[in-house]
Amino acid sequence: MDVFKKCYEYTRAEDTKKSGLYPYFTEIEAVDGNYVWVNGKKILMVGSNNYLGLFDDIRVKNAAIEAIQEYGTSTCGSRFLNGTYSLHVETEKKLAEFMGREEALLFSTGFQTNLGVIAAVAGRNDVILIDRMDHASIMDAVRLSFADVVKFKHNDMDDLEDKISKIPDETGKLIVVDGVFSMEGDMSNVPEVVRIGKKYGARIMIDDAHGVGVLGQKGRGTCEHFNVIDQVDLIMTTFSKSFASLGGFVVGDSVIIQYIKHMARSMIFSASITPPALGAVNKALEIIQTEPHRRKRLWEITHFMNRKLTEMGYNTGYTESAIVPVFIRDDAKTFKLWHFLRDYGLFTNPVVSPAVSPEDALIRTSFTATHTDEQLEFILEGFRQGGKALGIIK
Repeated sequence: MDVFKKCYEYTRAEDTKKSGLYPYFTEIEAVDGNYVWVNGKKILMVGSNNYLGLFDDIRVKNAAIEAIQEYGTSTCGSRFLNGTYSLHVETEKKLAEFMGREEALLFSTGFQTNLGVIAAVAGRNDVILIDRMDHASIMDAVRLSFADVVKFKHNDMDDLEDKISKIPDETGKLIVVDGVFSMEGDMSNVPEVVRIGKKYGARIMIDDAHGVGVLGQKGRGTCEHFNVIDQVDLIMTTFSKSFASLGGFVVGDSVIIQYIKHMARSMIFSASITPPALGAVNKALEIIQTEPHRRKRLWEITHFMNRKLTEMGYNTGYTESAIVPVFIRDDAKTFKLWHFLRDYGLFTNPVVSPAVSPEDALIRTSFTATHTDEQLEFILEGFRQGGKALGIIK
């Protein structure tokens, strides 16, 4: 049997391309604020995680340039050896202070953050409990950990408690959940996760990639939103959303972070996060702390669009974030609506099986604080025309 046999037999992508409905790996030729150019056409971005509108903020771009001028484009090494610059240490101190925790640790991507942290702290004879809808990085991390894995029904706290109650008291337990679930935009019931974790002696880790910068009075994420930020053991997030950069970090007690720092293979054996990425992160962090009006505007936009799409006849599920899913519940119609919207002038993201079950196929929209009222009306009109043309709404 040829190990590549499965590659030659895989035709789904090519078949979709032939139909003219292939939506992935789109080449973006240029960017101007909320607009991008695709195949020479200017279209409005409604599918980016640029929640606070900072990725093209001149202050953030200049900070990245200044970091290059001072430190170069890369460390060309791992944190363990030659890749720890003063900029890394300074950024970790700022992030720990921002999150109100003892220590922070940087990783080169958000995905690597979960891989490194989870695989380091949980091992053989431990049990990791995860939500069935947790991010793929968490799913991969638990495989690397050698711990036993228990999945509970999505956001079902009764199921979590039922499953954790059957685990022996002497077994190490780690509960890992998304703060905001990335496809459907709903939030984890973090207060209940905390209560159950404490009741059964489990440690708790929150993946807050879509929460930090957006949620909470100070922008510190889902845990601050629920007023339990000091009751969660580990909080991680990525820089590729609100921070308009690339990388990730985890915060927690110093003794735990120091252990992760010396055990997380995805950090130890990877080149450290680049200076320009950190320059952007530091400026974005400053803006997150000093310009709360961006979060206020984002929530105004999100609530408005969620309401208007619902009134139009679409189902947006249980979203509580800047991610507004438009459920189509049919793969073919989802691709067709995506194609209509692209021709109309909107960049959206179709999400179909196996990423979600066939009955949950959706168009994923996400908004930014810099979307204008005129742009919002343009988006709504596109969904109105597309939905009616395809018989999705009346």
